[in-house]
Amino acid sequence: MKKFDLLKSSFLVKSAGFVFIAVAFFYIGKRWSDDNYQQVIFFNSNSNANANKTLSISFSPNLNKTFDIISLINDTNTEQIRDDHISDPVPQSQLLTQSPPPLLPPLLPSPPPLLPPPPPAVQRMGLVDENGVMRNDFEVGEFDPDALESWNNETDVVKDDADEGVRVRVVRKFEKCPASMREYIPCMDNVEAIKRLKSVKKGEKFERHCPEKDKGLNCLVPAPKGYKAPIPWPRSRDEVWYSNVPHAQLAEYKGGQNWIIVNKDKFRFPGGGTQFIHGADQYIDQMSKMVPEIAFGHHTRVVLDVGCGVASFGAYLTSRDVLTLSVAPKDVHENQIQFALERGVPAMVAAFATKRLLYPSQAFDLIHCSRCRVNWTRDDGILLLEVNRLLRAGGYFVWAAQPVYKHEPLLEQQWEEMINLTNRLCWNLVKKEGYIAIWQKPLDNSCYLKRDSETQPPLCDNKDNPDNVWYVDLKSCITPLPEDKSGANITMWPARLRHPPERLQTITFDAFVSRKDLFKAESKYWKEIVDSYVRSLHWKKFKLRNVMDMRAGFGGFAAALIDNQLDCWVMNVVPVSGPNTLPVIYDRGLLGVMHDWCEPFDTYPRTYDLLHAAGLFSVEQNRCNISSIMLEMNRILRPGGRVYIRDSVMVMDELQEIGKAIGWRVTLRDTSEGPHASYRVLICDKRLK
Repeated sequence: MKKFDLLKSSFLVKSAGFVFIAVAFFYIGKRWSDDNYQQVIFFNSNSNANANKTLSISFSPNLNKTFDIISLINDTNTEQIRDDHISDPVPQSQLLTQSPPPLLPPLLPSPPPLLPPPPPAVQRMGLVDENGVMRNDFEVGEFDPDALESWNNETDVVKDDADEGVRVRVVRKFEKCPASMREYIPCMDNVEAIKRLKSVKKGEKFERHCPEKDKGLNCLVPAPKGYKAPIPWPRSRDEVWYSNVPHAQLAEYKGGQNWIIVNKDKFRFPGGGTQFIHGADQYIDQMSKMVPEIAFGHHTRVVLDVGCGVASFGAYLTSRDVLTLSVAPKDVHENQIQFALERGVPAMVAAFATKRLLYPSQAFDLIHCSRCRVNWTRDDGILLLEVNRLLRAGGYFVWAAQPVYKHEPLLEQQWEEMINLTNRLCWNLVKKEGYIAIWQKPLDNSCYLKRDSETQPPLCDNKDNPDNVWYVDLKSCITPLPEDKSGANITMWPARLRHPPERLQTITFDAFVSRKDLFKAESKYWKEIVDSYVRSLHWKKFKLRNVMDMRAGFGGFAAALIDNQLDCWVMNVVPVSGPNTLPVIYDRGLLGVMHDWCEPFDTYPRTYDLLHAAGLFSVEQNRCNISSIMLEMNRILRPGGRVYIRDSVMVMDELQEIGKAIGWRVTLRDTSEGPHASYRVLICDKRLK
């Protein structure tokens, strides 16, 4: 009995202790769950099918209250998902100490936030590093060879944000010009301006007389009826389609001199000329034997052929690695420059009259005149003084004409006048043989300084810039040679193509790094871009011959084409709106010309297979009408030819629209990868028919 009472007493004590502990925990739990203390948070996934599988959090014991879990756990810099009705989120440090927010609209399910990836390595994108030194590891970007091309030039589809639909906008098209304008050269065919000239005795009518700004070309110059894709080079040297240049008068007029003959549906070029009816090759061989130092293709790389006829002299020099620019006035012999360009020979419409030609001083290694119909001794030799300006120090002037070999009183007098004038210019008559006479220009100014002070013509004033050529009158003075002999000390071809010339230092422009470094950087830049064009866009499959670089810089684009062994020549155009880099281009052994793209270019329609414009429109858009430039490009581009425009994103939309209005097939290629992301490439094809 005593044992039972003892057990009963122990049970009561334990029960009382348990009740006491339970009550204590109850009050402690209630106290801890008060709003003044942090609440225990649990994650809950609502499985109700009508709840759109929303994510919520429950604050025990308030199970009916929900809160945005993303706002709670977003302590990184990852992007937050917010509903349009959510106000500014509460800072995370206060989330667990404040009262639960009111019920929020359900959120779309989202994956749990991820930690941000490590930042990418810094990529250097400039040509120079932070110290101003040229980098060797810069990139130019790649083109996607699989990019889809859009050929739609009929309409332009535009998204309409107002009604969330699409509307179709018909692109305005330019009309075709009358058939009478199929060989229209705006600055050479300005009849009204030519009629107003006070005099035409000195050839003024053959110079530039451009239309007024509001009277320029506003239509598409048509091709002749039956126009065909040009015969590719080198076959075009010997024959072209009759239908492309349908003018038989020259064949009739020069038929006996072996210039050109009509053969069924083609013109054929036997290679003869007025003074070399037995062929240009034999004629060139004779010159080489007379003066071996001429060394075509090595010492002599760039040649000017004055009064070129159909340019057979330049056409046959091509095989000797010589670039010859053939020039002649429009319509002295009908369409001779057009025949030259159709053959694939570098040529321009130009005349020795009253203005400087658009080429720099010391541009040409040799200047050739074979019965070129230029009176070199008129006006105290002012035209031969222009030849002297253009001729490189130590360069050669070749004259093949009747006064050289015919013994008639009038012709003998002309020869004596020529000898007298060339002596006063300090030219040395190196060789006279048969009907050819060859002079050499001095290497320095020593001969000029030894002349009598009264000798005419005088040396030009030091203030005269011999490289200033845009609408500049001819000067009745001798252009002195630079004291540092720059222009005379160039290397042999082909080394001169890659060698930074000394005249690089004379170019007027701001440069914060070495000019030679800039020269090398430009060469590397265009080498990589042209490599990508050849590789991804298959340029070697194109039938390229006549190419123009509309904003040439130092000629890096043309040099890259040579490096890729593309059998073409490039007219490097230096706009007047930028630095005059023409001396550097010629010192490299390339061709070029000064031009203002607010005016038309001096060539016939359908001249070029490829027009390349890099950064041109973003520079000229504040000076010129972009539509006028594009219409001029269309005029000088052959049907079937291509346009490559590399420019900023800001101008591409307008260029695309104009290209469609002209009727080109337009493709925009993205270069958003790499350091040139702000540039795009617009590729345009001119339809053959």
